[in-house]
Amino acid sequence: MPAVKAAKPNEIFARDEWAALTRVSRWHGLWLTLHGWLMVALVTGGTALLWQWHWLAGLAATPVALVLVGGRQLGLSILMHEAAHGLLHPKRKINNFAGQWLTGAATGSDLHSYRAYHLTHHRFTQQSEDPDLGLSAAFPTSKASMQRKVIRDLTGQTFLKQRGNQFAVAWKGLQAMLSGAQETAPAAKRDTSAGTPLNRNGAAGVAAPVVDLEGAKRTTRTVGRFLLVQLVVLLVSLATLGIVPFLIWLAALATTFQLILRIRNIAEHACTTTGGDDPFSHARTTRANMLMRMTLAPYWVNYHSEHHLFMGVPCYNLPKAHELLIAKGYGPRMTIANSYAEVLRTVTTPVAA
Repeated sequence: MPAVKAAKPNEIFARDEWAALTRVSRWHGLWLTLHGWLMVALVTGGTALLWQWHWLAGLAATPVALVLVGGRQLGLSILMHEAAHGLLHPKRKINNFAGQWLTGAATGSDLHSYRAYHLTHHRFTQQSEDPDLGLSAAFPTSKASMQRKVIRDLTGQTFLKQRGNQFAVAWKGLQAMLSGAQETAPAAKRDTSAGTPLNRNGAAGVAAPVVDLEGAKRTTRTVGRFLLVQLVVLLVSLATLGIVPFLIWLAALATTFQLILRIRNIAEHACTTTGGDDPFSHARTTRANMLMRMTLAPYWVNYHSEHHLFMGVPCYNLPKAHELLIAKGYGPRMTIANSYAEVLRTVTTPVAA
């Protein structure tokens, strides 16, 4: 199918409005990256101190900490997504370093593979060629099906399945590296550069190509970065407040992050127009209060319709883009939900009697 129709900014915004919206700050993206890690440190460290004070206080704080840390892990993934669009920093080397090492590696993602894969998603949004279509095509679904997904996420089953697959491919890549094996088929090289995803959770998950030997090697390097970041988190944890901060980080990565990521994915495209001609209809914007911004919608990710309309707008300018679109009368063409609870009601259906 042909690529989806794109919005024309020059027909919507004045020149000065568009210039302001697309200006990439030299400091804002890096500050958000630091903010994400500071929030992780504050929550995990604070919870560790509560455990030291009294085990009941620590026990009560831990579920809250898991949700908040899972939300920041999504936040780091969102910032990797910003880097994939070249929006984390105006200098490409700094942008790519921050996207690869300071954000993507924390959750086991490869920036460069993800970039090619994700741009394909933008080009063919909600069409058969969209690599993320599987994330939304199953909806609406039954409440029972949704409950099973929630249980798999919160019990770590989703994490173990994804990491198991990723580590298995990484092992093959490591064997190829050690043996000196080389890929010879140019078609396979092209497949690798296209970023075929291992993890179908899409936008913030593992996105390493696995269709060929070079893809397996790339997955090995991705896993290496992931393990190195986990080691750094562990060493900092042990050097400061003991094992508790690291355990909270790891437990959140295996449980709440998976569910938060799933709900975020559902909110963006499930039950929106598939393959429609109107670019305003391909994604959903979900209004988010402060609690949601701390968990399901960090760093303005809830403005997803605006992002698909204008993917050159940095995340911190998306609220302004939304404000301008509403003021210019484009709101009725957009899919806008009042809350994430409303989205979940929309995408679940009662079980037939």
